Amino acid sequence: MKVVRHVLISLEERHANNILTGTKQVELRRRKMHVAPGTTVWFYVKKPLGAVVGYAFAGETYTAAPSTVWRNYGCVSGISKAEFTNYFGGLAVASALLLSEPRKLKQQISLDDLRTQAPGFHPPQFYCRIEDKSPMKTLLTSAEAETDPLRNSRTT
Repeated sequence: MKVVRHVLISLEERHANNILTGTKQVELRRRKMHVAPGTTVWFYVKKPLGAVVGYAFAGETYTAAPSTVWRNYGCVSGISKAEFTNYFGGLAVASALLLSEPRKLKQQISLDDLRTQAPGFHPPQFYCRIEDKSPMKTLLTSAEAETDPLRNSRTT
């Protein structure tokens, strides 16, 4: 039996929107995210929105010098070279998590809904794993994604 893994990351709204429209195909991080390929990556948009808006599937994680990461993924990063340089300034290593098959939820899952399922829940600073049999996973995986006939369908 295949285990489907799930993680939740916090993003600014513009980054989530860029992933969901396909203009941002990597999530850049100052530290490597230890996420297996095929993992469902859920997008929590920070306040003022405060909601899960969609998800994508993790590919490989690429870690290298910032200049190399920019050279390989800058054109699909969803940010300018200046923003990239500012974000990774002074670091020897940058990380890019490749994302594919983004899906926007038909109805966002609010922070209140998340806290109903997981009392005391706080959106992650970096990312958090979602336990397989948790009420949070049930809530997220029951959310219906908008369909896009141009993308292949995939189940969670």
